[in-house]
Amino acid sequence: MAEKLNFDLVSPERLLLSEQVDLVTVPGADGDMGIMGGHAPVMSTLRPGVIGVEAEGQPERRYFVRGGFVEVTPAGLTVLAEHTVPLAELDSAALEREIANAQEDVADAKSDEKRRVAQEKLDYLTQLRQAL
Repeated sequence: MAEKLNFDLVSPERLLLSEQVDLVTVPGADGDMGIMGGHAPVMSTLRPGVIGVEAEGQPERRYFVRGGFVEVTPAGLTVLAEHTVPLAELDSAALEREIANAQEDVADAKSDEKRRVAQEKLDYLTQLRQAL
């Protein structure tokens, strides 16, 4: 029987997941990494993408992440993500409305700072749409 992996997925808002799993696929800065129990220690930054979580007897769970760090230690895997959204919670029609509103906010921005903030939000939303 394969060794289980202790996995914690943490965002600034909440602890999204803390359990033993079989496999976690993580979008590391240098490419996707498949992490299982007994993996060698590693630390990496995250690129925008999807984390896949597999546990015996359960369907794969997927989470969109943007920014953060991943650390594998003998104790397990910890992902500290700046932004995390469970893909199962996304409504594509609502996401398209948010993207349209964000595009308007970029176009209507009266200062460089407001434009930068609006563009960051738009970039995040379009990355989220790509993850779907």
